[in-house]
Amino acid sequence: MARVRETGLKPEDVHVIPGAAGGPKALGLSGLDRAIFGDWLLRAPQERSLIGSSIGSWRFAAVASSDDPAAQLAKLAELYTCQRFSRGVSPAEVSRKSTLFLEELLGGREQAILEHPWYRLNIVVVRSMPGLEDDTRGRLAMGLMKAISANTISRRHLGRFFERGIIHDRRLATPLAKLVDFPSHDVALSRDNLIPALLASASIPLVMSGVRNIPGAPQGVYRDGGLLDYHLDLPYRQPGVVLYPHFTDRVVPGWFDKSLPWRRGDANRLQDVLLVAPSRDYLHSLPDRKLPDRKDFERFAGDDAGRERTWRTAIARSARLGEEFMELVETGRIRDVVRPL
Repeated sequence: MARVRETGLKPEDVHVIPGAAGGPKALGLSGLDRAIFGDWLLRAPQERSLIGSSIGSWRFAAVASSDDPAAQLAKLAELYTCQRFSRGVSPAEVSRKSTLFLEELLGGREQAILEHPWYRLNIVVVRSMPGLEDDTRGRLAMGLMKAISANTISRRHLGRFFERGIIHDRRLATPLAKLVDFPSHDVALSRDNLIPALLASASIPLVMSGVRNIPGAPQGVYRDGGLLDYHLDLPYRQPGVVLYPHFTDRVVPGWFDKSLPWRRGDANRLQDVLLVAPSRDYLHSLPDRKLPDRKDFERFAGDDAGRERTWRTAIARSARLGEEFMELVETGRIRDVVRPL
């Protein structure tokens, strides 16, 4: 904060960018993402680590897949908006459609991601421990109930249920200090495991099927990285500012912590994080006074056209977020508005 207040924020200050899980909420950041990746960071090309779980990893794969990241981000938002699911759709069908989604967004661009001159993609997943490996609804629900109960007592107990995995660009180590909170492993990103890792990173239990045996990774069933790292409260290791475009002003450590208001990000791990999030006034200006979210699929059941209109409005208005970010950094006014997280 002292650094930003003294010198402002320049693109060359940024070496790491996290991306949270959160499904459709990320659509509400589309305009901010397009400004940051499609304009601002291009002014200072340099090696940067992008680390995301779930939709965060999909956003960053889109960014790294093209020399026109703004167009790819717009395509991601439109493809996500156009998804339609019938009532009672099976996890297997959601996974099938999600695979088609990723293939349409990234198909033929895999090598561009692996060879991007500046961006180094890191995809966060979890490997399911015994009791959470089966996609049978009853058994999986029972395992999740045990994990939720254990997490309520202490977050560290989730290590009995999940192992963190980071599939990362082989040209650069993960942008993290040694991980000691949970059992963890890292795997080099390749053409073979790129799509499976992205699919696994967004595979919410009971909503999508787990992904079995990601190529190059320890054998097992992999699921949504947000289960452990929902908002990526991680020990970042980098020389500058961690720029975090986020959809809320709160850092929630894990998916099971959403209903536990006392669970917040660790101050030591977040000391170099500059979080950029929509204001409450902005959120209240949106349809339904909120960002798009996964519950909209239920709220608009039978009215997909209505949901799509609402989401497209939120996406279009998010250009304001990008415009204000650019105004803050270009004028230096960011020095006056930055405040403790």
